Amino acid sequence: MNPKSRRFKAVDLAYILIMVLPVVFGIVFKILTKPASSGIVIEGAYIYLTIPLPFQDLLITESQINSAIVMVSMLGVCLYLTHGMRYGCICKRHHIAEWIVEKINAMVKGNMGSYFSGFSPFVVAILALSGLSSLITLFGLYPPTSDVNIVGGWAILVFILITYYKCKCGPIQYIKSFAEPIALMPLNLISEVATPISMAFRHYGNILSGSVISVLVAAGLQGLSAMIFGALPGFLGEFPFLQIGLPAILSLYFDLFSGCLQAYIFAMLTMLYVSSGFPIEIYEKRKQKKLSIQKRANA
Repeated sequence: MNPKSRRFKAVDLAYILIMVLPVVFGIVFKILTKPASSGIVIEGAYIYLTIPLPFQDLLITESQINSAIVMVSMLGVCLYLTHGMRYGCICKRHHIAEWIVEKINAMVKGNMGSYFSGFSPFVVAILALSGLSSLITLFGLYPPTSDVNIVGGWAILVFILITYYKCKCGPIQYIKSFAEPIALMPLNLISEVATPISMAFRHYGNILSGSVISVLVAAGLQGLSAMIFGALPGFLGEFPFLQIGLPAILSLYFDLFSGCLQAYIFAMLTMLYVSSGFPIEIYEKRKQKKLSIQKRANA
């Protein structure tokens, strides 16, 4: 397909709309459904709907809506970056996609080893989902990473993967790993349970604290501006002069730097916990033993 053809450009436009329209929908949906607030308001995700269920009610919250928005936008980015690859027409975006793939593959191989090379899509999904979920606050939307339920779900998924690879050498080896050494068995059990809790609260706490600090500083600057310039005539006395600049600088740190940093840390912890919990030497010996037994049985 020719990149200059109308059909190619139309598909490109459709993918760009898939990236942009979910965010626009989120902004409009928030304006239309969430009640306006005045003053300093620090609260959790807004609950849009409660669905009654036998054991526990299902809550449809702002975090879930914004998570869906981020995932649809991510789909649009992936489709746009890879559009036209299979037709052999190489564009600048394809070089970006190849660069991302190469960097993620190198990072996974360097931290997890060649055995876990297939983890690259999972790791880049964690990086993108976590990073974009934090950056969505730049559009005035509630970041899903500020909700412990969202980040806790990611941590539970990672914990399942950790346990799966620890059990690849058999349940007996998994149980024996807690008694190495036997004196530290209670601490090993506590560490096993604490892994998903620490991952969730580290990510959630850093993102939430940044939002709280930004709100408090902006509100404090507004009050200080009114105290200093309140005597000025007309609208000049009500204009928050001191709020110009500093909140934006804080947003650059807490929303951009800190959000991306926490996404990277969460992905790194995922790779390290999964790879370090997998006894690959024991697994290879067990695999070789099974192969030798099969060869003897076939002979």
